[in-house]
Amino acid sequence: MRARFWLGLTLFVALIAAVMPVPAWIEDFRPDWLLLVLGYWALALPNRVNVGTAWSLGLVLDILQGAVLGANALALSVVIYVLALHFQKIRNFSVWQQAIIISLLSIMVKLLSYWMSYLAYDIDFNDQQLWGALINFLLWPWLFYLMRRYRRHFRIS
Repeated sequence: MRARFWLGLTLFVALIAAVMPVPAWIEDFRPDWLLLVLGYWALALPNRVNVGTAWSLGLVLDILQGAVLGANALALSVVIYVLALHFQKIRNFSVWQQAIIISLLSIMVKLLSYWMSYLAYDIDFNDQQLWGALINFLLWPWLFYLMRRYRRHFRIS
């Protein structure tokens, strides 16, 4: 029960960070906080954080952002499915190799979200949003070690 609370708290903080307002010039460089935290938990505890968790949080993110309902949910659930499918291999990679995988998956999230929005609204693709993948690449090692320390401190398993 206690471990579930601490795990949920990290996901809640990531959700808040994902929708927190930032200046317009920083918006393109915003990391995918929810993807990073969900990705960590999907690799560390695949039995607790799975596609259903990603789908639920993606729907909440869609509602909070006012995006096409299901766009983030689909994108996050596909990416978490890929991570859950290969979690044993990815766990054995170095942190920088994991960062490359996370950044490629964040590009996949951006493209899937764009595709869903394009089908609904016929919008143009903003390639400046892909800078977030570079930021995710740089943040992953720091977040990985921080979350691992957090998981061990609160004995989340």
